Amino acid sequence: MITKSVDQPRRQTLGVCYYPEHWPEERWEIDARMMADAGISHVRIGEFAWSRLEPDPGQLTFDWMDRAIETLHRHGLRVVLGTPTATPPKWLVDSMPDMVALDREGRPRGFGSRRHYCFSHRGYQKECARIVTALARRYGQHAALAAWQTDNEYGCHDTVLSYSDAARTAFRDWLGQKYQSPDRLNRAWGNVFWSMEYRSFEEVDLPNLTVTEPNPSHLLDFHRFSSDQVCAFNKIQTDIIRAHSPGVPIAHNFMGRFLDFDHFAVSEELDIASWDSYPIGFLDRDTHNEENKKRYLGVGDPDNQAFHHDLYRACGQVRNGDAEGRWWVMEQQPGPVNWAPWNPAPWPGAVRLWAWEAFAAGAEVVSYFRWRQPSFAQEQMHEALLLPNAEPNEAYEACCRISKEFRAIGAVASPTRSDVALVFDYESAWAWKIQPQGRDFDYFDLVFRFYRALRRNGISIDVVPPRVEAIADRKLIVVPGLFAGSESIVEALGKSDATILLGPRTGSRSDDFQIAEGLPPGRFRSLIDMKIRRVESLPPIVDVPLQNGGSFDGWREFLVPGEGVEVARTSKDGHAAQLRSGRVSYLGGRPNDELALTIVGEMLAQAGVDAAPLPEGVRIRDNGNIRFVINYGNEAADVSALVAGRDLLIGQQPLAAREVLAFETLGS
Repeated sequence: MITKSVDQPRRQTLGVCYYPEHWPEERWEIDARMMADAGISHVRIGEFAWSRLEPDPGQLTFDWMDRAIETLHRHGLRVVLGTPTATPPKWLVDSMPDMVALDREGRPRGFGSRRHYCFSHRGYQKECARIVTALARRYGQHAALAAWQTDNEYGCHDTVLSYSDAARTAFRDWLGQKYQSPDRLNRAWGNVFWSMEYRSFEEVDLPNLTVTEPNPSHLLDFHRFSSDQVCAFNKIQTDIIRAHSPGVPIAHNFMGRFLDFDHFAVSEELDIASWDSYPIGFLDRDTHNEENKKRYLGVGDPDNQAFHHDLYRACGQVRNGDAEGRWWVMEQQPGPVNWAPWNPAPWPGAVRLWAWEAFAAGAEVVSYFRWRQPSFAQEQMHEALLLPNAEPNEAYEACCRISKEFRAIGAVASPTRSDVALVFDYESAWAWKIQPQGRDFDYFDLVFRFYRALRRNGISIDVVPPRVEAIADRKLIVVPGLFAGSESIVEALGKSDATILLGPRTGSRSDDFQIAEGLPPGRFRSLIDMKIRRVESLPPIVDVPLQNGGSFDGWREFLVPGEGVEVARTSKDGHAAQLRSGRVSYLGGRPNDELALTIVGEMLAQAGVDAAPLPEGVRIRDNGNIRFVINYGNEAADVSALVAGRDLLIGQQPLAAREVLAFETLGS
């Protein structure tokens, strides 16, 4: 049964998440044939199967998985094998009950669902290494094996931050390695305030259960530590897999709008970055605009799914480099889900639209969750490609259509490096969650406002980490809310020929979470001579209108220009709102949609990037020499100006609601 895995050429394809342990074995053959008939080629299995793989301690029962993999393999299907460490079985939890995480109130995150473990627990780490080793030895060179997935959705259900004894011990060790002495820690954290000084690292506790808010520097280091624990936990598994399954790529499935650990750092040990895309499920958290929620209720926000595609494409480039960056959608919404506040059905065309948006952004695989809707347990109301009685559902038919369209499109490349980079930083997200200074200030929301404005201007964007190599050779670099910024990134921006837009709160703190020396924007003052003397946050009932249109929404900074710096925009109450010095601008507030669209348009023009606002609900993606035009709207859109007489590969003009067209931009 065990044969050498043969590397397959990369191409765009469909996948599905399958749980053979949920269904009678006589059904597996039928399922595999139906998958192949629908054009599906990749099947993820195993990520929740620990209790079936090891029903009792040391009793490994792999025979059923052997048969499941062989069944899939006979039908030409390639397997993505998940490690089952997100769901440790009851006997394991009972054997070491302190392996579970504790929440902020000190309560155990107990058995009965999933993700009931603490990343810092040494005993659980060893058990994970044992089961992963057994899987990697048995299946690591199987011909059907396409990729591995480590664990499942790290941190889901608020499980990154653990307040357990294991986490406390590991955090103290982490602090000792970072600071070397308690005196250095006390200075970095400013512990002279409120008499919080420590005499030893053993005195440092976790930042919960304090009378009022804990020290923000303490909290930020705890976030950094917790993120490092996720990285270390993941590396235990990737090291084992690479030792026993050489050459087979390793993925992890990240989530949407999830910021509790540094995904770029975890991706350093991954060959493929993937994420779980639920556009309708995410809609309620995507925007505060109620009209937008109504307009896109059955298709999802036009830019949220797209933002994550660009973000996780960047994660896929961390280990491999720009040219070889690899990313997938590991779970794609097929119908109503079970976990959102409300769970509408996708509107006609939405399921297909989501797939083509992903392929246009360079996804190799779009994999639907799941194959068959269960009639039991927590996810009974989560639709799938098949109904609970195994009849094909609407998304199954969408797969059949998409697989046929692959022939018309041909191979879709990884998108060409964009002239425009939008910097995204997980550490900044932690900082502004710790100290928002306004109830509704949210780092993701701030960055997303600029992303939406860029995309509405009709361009493809790279979302990038604050790393020197990621911002090289760009025409426009947008940096909103980067809380400290390294000396190297500031130096690289200074040497760059790009037009640069710095956004609110950028450079306002030191690495230790202290107000920047010499006032904000700290290190970034080397790019534009200015100071910020005051900030204010405002409730939603108030905005700050600007002289030439648009307004600041909820956040405003009082800017003091230095020598040679011009005031490019002014608020109606007479304060500088935007400063400019050559190719560098600083925007001193959170822009509303109108202002963001205008300023981004100006910056694109200054940078020499061709752009023009698109019709409502219409977005484009450039992928190599193919342009995709996507209509998220509820009405047909006239996109003749974008098509300009080209021969269409798929779709037609006018572009119907929730439809996609594509055409070649070169040689046609």
